[in-house]
Amino acid sequence: MRSSSGRAMQASKGLVFDIKRFAMHDGAGIRTTLFLKGCPLRCRWCQNPEGLDPKQELIYFKRHCIHCGACAKEDRGIVFQGGCPHVLDRKSNHDRALEACPAQALQYDARYYTVEEVLKEVKKDEVFFQQEGGLTISGGEPFMQVDFLEELLKRCQQEGIHTTIESSFYTSKDNMKRVLPYLDAIYCDLKILDPKLHQEATGVDNRIILENIQLLLESQKAVTIRTPLIPGWSGTDENIAKIAQFLCGISSDVKYELLNYNPLASSKYHLYERNYGIDPNAKAYTKEEMDHFRTIAKENGIKNLVIE
Repeated sequence: MRSSSGRAMQASKGLVFDIKRFAMHDGAGIRTTLFLKGCPLRCRWCQNPEGLDPKQELIYFKRHCIHCGACAKEDRGIVFQGGCPHVLDRKSNHDRALEACPAQALQYDARYYTVEEVLKEVKKDEVFFQQEGGLTISGGEPFMQVDFLEELLKRCQQEGIHTTIESSFYTSKDNMKRVLPYLDAIYCDLKILDPKLHQEATGVDNRIILENIQLLLESQKAVTIRTPLIPGWSGTDENIAKIAQFLCGISSDVKYELLNYNPLASSKYHLYERNYGIDPNAKAYTKEEMDHFRTIAKENGIKNLVIE
């Protein structure tokens, strides 16, 4: 996203790194999915590294670069070496370099939207919402921008737009109380039940997540708990069995979904000069392996297993 429109966060604006149209796997029906920037977790396998930092970051697309050096002439935060620009601080203001680049090789990874601007984008797809569908808010972690999240959800409710959230629910109970009344459906990740392994894999303890899942499952909301299956981490018989037992201990009719590993997740990490945290040669699970994990979940009490 090339926009350089304002880097200071405003209460009425949200920092968005993507808007996906015609989404089929982010809730019921055909949906528009909004990705909000910023996340408190640091999952080793994060699918969206551009969603981690809560600020705009400058990224460099080498394949677009014509090696003219115009960016470095306009911006002291960029050093031109070996025919390529090297960004010294991705989170600084690089508007001048961005505007100087004739090939759009330098771009910000997100832009600010008002609630009305988001609604304008969502309403472009309203015709597809007749048979279910609506807005799904994902991330990053949507609760990192809770003021914007709450305001947007309220407006959607006023407009009759079905709302869904995808979240780790690593957030405060006060934040949950602010947002839950305006949500029609909820997808909550439960990656790993063991607290030490969860800390090692995601950078945070899972106590808050487990407490919030209990509140969600005791509410009257349409809740689905998801586990992304990551080779060497969450994709083990023991982890699936323990998660199933935990969930069924709260609700015998819990909706549970197992998500296959996406081996393409590592492809964006070079844009941020970050290292992907798991084996880059790891592959998606086969149908037989996915069926095996589903059997483990069923054997440990899951009755309502969601299969895409």
